[in-house]
Amino acid sequence: MENDANNLINEKSPYLLQHAENPVNWYPWGDEAFEKARKENKPIFLSIGYSTCHWCHVMAHESFEDPVVAELMNELFVSIKVDREERPDIDKVYMTVCQMMTGQGGWPLTIFLTPDKKPFFAGTYFPKERRFGRIGLIELILRIKELWKTQKDDMLRAADQIAFSLQNLDFKSPGDKLNEKTIKKAYNQLLSQYDNKNGGFNNAPKFPTPHNLLFLLRFWKRTGNKEALEMVENTLQKMRLGGIYDHIGFGFHRYSTDPVWLVPHFEKMLYDQALLAIAYTEAYQATKKNEYANTAKEIFTYVLRDMTSLEGGFYSAEDADSEGKEGKFYVWTIEEFQQILEKEEAELAKTIFNLKNQGNYLVEATQKDSGYNILFLKSSLTNLAKELNIPKQDLRHHVEKIREKLFKIREKRIHPHKDDKILIDWNGLMIAALVKASQAFDKSLYLNAAKKALNFILSNMRKPNNRLLHRYREGEAQIDAYLNDYIFLIWGVIELYEATFDTSFLKTALELNKVVIDHFWDDYIGGYFFTADDSEILLTRQKEIYDGAMPSGNSVAMLNLLRLSYLTGNHEFEEKANIISKVFAERVNNSPIAHTQLMVAVDFSVGPTYTIVIVGDAEEINTQEMLAYIHNQFLPNITLIQRNIKQDPPEIDVFINYIHNYNKIDDKTTAYICTNKTCKPPITDVNKLLKLINPRWNQKL
Repeated sequence: MENDANNLINEKSPYLLQHAENPVNWYPWGDEAFEKARKENKPIFLSIGYSTCHWCHVMAHESFEDPVVAELMNELFVSIKVDREERPDIDKVYMTVCQMMTGQGGWPLTIFLTPDKKPFFAGTYFPKERRFGRIGLIELILRIKELWKTQKDDMLRAADQIAFSLQNLDFKSPGDKLNEKTIKKAYNQLLSQYDNKNGGFNNAPKFPTPHNLLFLLRFWKRTGNKEALEMVENTLQKMRLGGIYDHIGFGFHRYSTDPVWLVPHFEKMLYDQALLAIAYTEAYQATKKNEYANTAKEIFTYVLRDMTSLEGGFYSAEDADSEGKEGKFYVWTIEEFQQILEKEEAELAKTIFNLKNQGNYLVEATQKDSGYNILFLKSSLTNLAKELNIPKQDLRHHVEKIREKLFKIREKRIHPHKDDKILIDWNGLMIAALVKASQAFDKSLYLNAAKKALNFILSNMRKPNNRLLHRYREGEAQIDAYLNDYIFLIWGVIELYEATFDTSFLKTALELNKVVIDHFWDDYIGGYFFTADDSEILLTRQKEIYDGAMPSGNSVAMLNLLRLSYLTGNHEFEEKANIISKVFAERVNNSPIAHTQLMVAVDFSVGPTYTIVIVGDAEEINTQEMLAYIHNQFLPNITLIQRNIKQDPPEIDVFINYIHNYNKIDDKTTAYICTNKTCKPPITDVNKLLKLINPRWNQKL
């Protein structure tokens, strides 16, 4: 080790490297650490976090950088650090343990293990010393020391029981298939938790949870329920106005600590940008309101400017902290506005962004005025223009000029740490978001960025046998991929096929889907495991269906399988989707609000679902007009295929055996439409296409 660095010094993870010079003798997860624990008869101190986690930084500064704490830890434990974003398999196992033992979870995650990886104590953040009733880490360590010395056998038996309980969580038989009743129940649960005034769900902290909104858009499309659409629009509008949005550099922060979206937890995650961009894009398609399109475009401006590598992959996250303070990069004083802006601009900006001399939020530790301001808008620019008696376009011009000046100055500040590792699963979500937006907004820039990212992944993170590697950093791809890596990337690749009709994308999606079925599918009960059949053996091999900050792999997989089934005519895919619906049915029916991305897939399976085959020359104006119309609409439950008859034979015929005889009628671009597996007469008129694929069901669910 160099410069008193510990065993993390040669790791690639930014999170592990942040701890490489701690006085704690950290080890990465691996045989060396566990063998040391067995030989020395020591318990394991397992600490799990990620590089942009604020409270992980706090615990590190308080305890892991403290020589007294480090000396105790080094004497009593073998200490292991895990980056949850690199090793979500480990994190998911021990987070489940923490939730089982304490009823809650979060990061940093602190687990005490036996040398054979079985947990006997779990918690999250611990201060160095007891504070506000929370036990201090030093006190906790000394208690563990005494128990390990005097009651070790009891602790080992308790660890065995915890491990047994963990291993038997998921042994359930399939239930009935999820259906319209589940969809209705999910809607009613969301309605009961909806914040009518501020948007979003529940009180505080308030998370964006974009899949709630994606589901509600589909419920509105299915039923015509105006309240469902209002819930979506109010939430999207209030988030965009609030401090959770970066009004100067764009993009969304992680979540709001209050009910009104004012004070965010300032970290920015790639997956939040992707999922929120999809929500704003679909809201635009549903309503044709430019405010949603503009927000989606701003998110992509941020991602392509700040979160994209030269090779095309997307970085993971930006920290909440800079210069040791959370949010310092993002907040402003009145004096700064007066120094940067012209006098009239400063007065206008203070009004628009709600600045106060004493600041507009409290410093958490002291509950005193901070002097700093989080920028937010009280209402839309349209309403502000009326209040200020300024033409809307003029106000928009002034705001953009002010924003550019502030951005230029802010760029000179010390930036938050950027986690520059590239993760396939999060990149898959961003690829899907970019492709959806490229169609809705007719932006080739987004499509090209998505293609470049996919090419980077397939060139640098795929093995010859189509197996993927989860993480890339500094020229090195490592860690066998997890379910979400394959599933989220397949989602993005399916979107790329339907946007370009390049059959190489469909081929890639099918190749990756085969790997998932071969290595992740549970042949006994059904559903997908999070880890492959040849992955490292942990305490349990988990399956996930809960849609949390990110959707679960099984939720997205169900929709992928349905789409691939409709695209290719392979009914085995649909049957596997049906099994996913059944295997988790009991858990989901109890609380569908916790599974809204799965509800998106259930909505697709219930129908009406459309398969549209466009037959014609891809370069003909009629073909382009028909596709442009489809791309501009909110049509969540369609699969789209193009049979380009200029090719001889059309490449798509290799993948889809049921369209060989589909041809143009009267030498015009022709659409073949099947609804719920019932085919309609082919049409050549775009207006007739509108009537066939865009009816309102108005179901009485």
